[in-house]
Amino acid sequence: MRDPLIKRLPRELREELGKYLVIFLFFVMLIGSVSGFIVADSSMIDAYEEGFEKYNIEDGNFELASEADSDLISVLEEKGGIKLYRNYYKEEYTSPFDSKLRVFGARNEVDKVCIMEGSEPAASDEIALDRLYARNHKLEVGGTFRLEEKELKVCGIAALSDYSALYEKTSDMIFDNDKFGVGVMTDEGFASVRDDHIHYSYSWIYNEKPADDIEAKDKSEELVKVLSENAVLVNYIPEYINQAIVFAGNDMGNDKVSFTAFLYITVAVLAFIFAITTESTIQKESGIIGTLRATGYTRGEIIRHYMILPMTVLLVGAVVGNILGYTLLEKYMASMYYDSYSLPTYTVRFSAEALIKTTLVPFAIMFAVNLAALVRKIRLSPLRFIRHDLSRKQRRKAFRLNTRIGIMIRFRLRIIFQNIPNYITVFIGIFLADAILFFGLSFEPMLDSFRESIIDNQIAENIYILKAPAETSAPGAEKAATDSLEISFDGFKAEDVSIYGITDGSRYVSIDSTGDGVYISSAFRDKYSLDKGDSFTMKEKFGSKEYEFKVAGFYEYPSTIAVFTGLDRFNELFGYESGHYNMYLSSSEITDIDDKLIATRITSDDLTKTSRQLVRSLGDITKIFVGFGVVMFVLVIYLLSKIIVEKNARSISMVKILGYTNSEINSLYVHTTTIVTALSLVLTIPLADRLIALIFKIVFKNYSGYFPYKASPVIMLETFIIGAVSYALIALLLNRRVKATPLAEVLKNVE
Repeated sequence: MRDPLIKRLPRELREELGKYLVIFLFFVMLIGSVSGFIVADSSMIDAYEEGFEKYNIEDGNFELASEADSDLISVLEEKGGIKLYRNYYKEEYTSPFDSKLRVFGARNEVDKVCIMEGSEPAASDEIALDRLYARNHKLEVGGTFRLEEKELKVCGIAALSDYSALYEKTSDMIFDNDKFGVGVMTDEGFASVRDDHIHYSYSWIYNEKPADDIEAKDKSEELVKVLSENAVLVNYIPEYINQAIVFAGNDMGNDKVSFTAFLYITVAVLAFIFAITTESTIQKESGIIGTLRATGYTRGEIIRHYMILPMTVLLVGAVVGNILGYTLLEKYMASMYYDSYSLPTYTVRFSAEALIKTTLVPFAIMFAVNLAALVRKIRLSPLRFIRHDLSRKQRRKAFRLNTRIGIMIRFRLRIIFQNIPNYITVFIGIFLADAILFFGLSFEPMLDSFRESIIDNQIAENIYILKAPAETSAPGAEKAATDSLEISFDGFKAEDVSIYGITDGSRYVSIDSTGDGVYISSAFRDKYSLDKGDSFTMKEKFGSKEYEFKVAGFYEYPSTIAVFTGLDRFNELFGYESGHYNMYLSSSEITDIDDKLIATRITSDDLTKTSRQLVRSLGDITKIFVGFGVVMFVLVIYLLSKIIVEKNARSISMVKILGYTNSEINSLYVHTTTIVTALSLVLTIPLADRLIALIFKIVFKNYSGYFPYKASPVIMLETFIIGAVSYALIALLLNRRVKATPLAEVLKNVE
């Protein structure tokens, strides 16, 4: 026989259509977004991992000071247990747009190229460019540009397998697909580009592949010793630390974890809200439940009835969300990665992981939370349900409030005390919504402020790193020296630190170079929480020698983890002759030094690439955070405020009979929620600020460089205003709810 309670479900759905529709749409949006992300992410990770074999990606590369002859290559291959491939590149500046392009010759054996549009280079004036770099500079197949004095034609749009993230140097905090790019030419075309900035780079493949990163680390440490003993090593990057290769893969995996955690937290909050809503419904229908229990319905049947609608809403929302995830949203989520990384083409694949994480786990969370709440409530005897006595604690008299407090204030306080669990949930929901909203609003202004700070505090407008000492007559040019060491603090990723030797009385860097200590950049100080008098140790990157330094002071330099000392002490520290220099600081461009003697030139574009790239990469994601924050805020406040009004329907009906107007009743019930919401906003915004600051601190332990978190008071005000405006719309709905409460409500269920 069909359960008669089934007939009540359509009516219950109609009566609460607004609530269920809002929650359904939120589930669709939430699950659809996460499902689309996981599907795109999993498909792209599969393509990324398959690419290591498909494109024969290197196990590492190194650069020598000069070209290796065949005898040296044979020695290195035999002693190192590797196969070497010549992978020379040249770096030149482009025009009419301003950027640095790294050009390779043909790649037929190692680090092969995925041509996504057009064709491979066939003539000496043709080049296949990285997809993102070409897009950012509006270059299409058939377009032309100049690489120094040589005009090149774009024949193809490509993804270079060893540059899935466009890192110029693996020590950079972030990649840059705007001011830095890569491309491939024919060997004849590569030879036709001038040799002023050629890099003798070699890629290697192990004869026996390491099983994991631990074994790869051991092998690379043995190999670097072989290289150091037999050649002059300029640079050395094993694959497992090569950010250009591994960053995209690591980031995609980490993002999946973050999105999944966000989904579970949000579902848990919604499940708790559903549980509170169901408890409110049980309170309202306690007489009916008591009668049903008295006529023979079991607890299980009652629980099952009240579980059907919430679980059905979630299930249908999950199905619709997954359909959207595999269609429209998958493409959108994939585009966010393609906007950041130079990934090869991929094929969408069914993801069992997406089904489990976006449907089965949320279903289990919702089921467990609601079941626990219902079991706790339905344990009561039928008689207590009939009497509307659902309190599990012995009734006690309400504690007295001072009569000198006005009657309206006392009334509001009573409402708050009666609904403390609901208001605690309101506070938690607002906190989560504010944290999401706060991050979305503060990200781009924070990057703009960071960029301005970098430009305002740059050492010099132009920094030239030299291959060998060279004199210049450029006005304002000042000699200096630079080198790098590696630092490793517990809990932090090891990274390179720039060491600068500054001329006494420098017009560019004002430090006291007479003492024993060194000055560290503000970025160094903030990342590692160092104070004056603290000591730290650094070591050679390709050696075992260690250096200990003591902090004498700080230099405001937010863009780089750097150490500053006097030029004489620098030369003494690193064993250079007195008067040695390899760098110029200059306020103007230096034009009288041969380009062959300049290793690199650092300008404000190089210093600001972190903020520039983060805006380009995460701009769309921050908009999603803002949208989710607003929707979650509205959803939590509306549902819980609605419960409070419904829970007090008899009281509202009573005060209406006593002659109170709707505006007076709103001032009691709706304005009470307004006060709680306003206080929650004021209290949670600073908490959200601290939470995001803590997250930034933790995240940048795993990245080179440092990005300071700072949210302006304007962002806090914007967050409050958005919350207040959102609540104002909710308050209008609540006012209508109060107005619609009938006078006859007080006559129902009277004992």
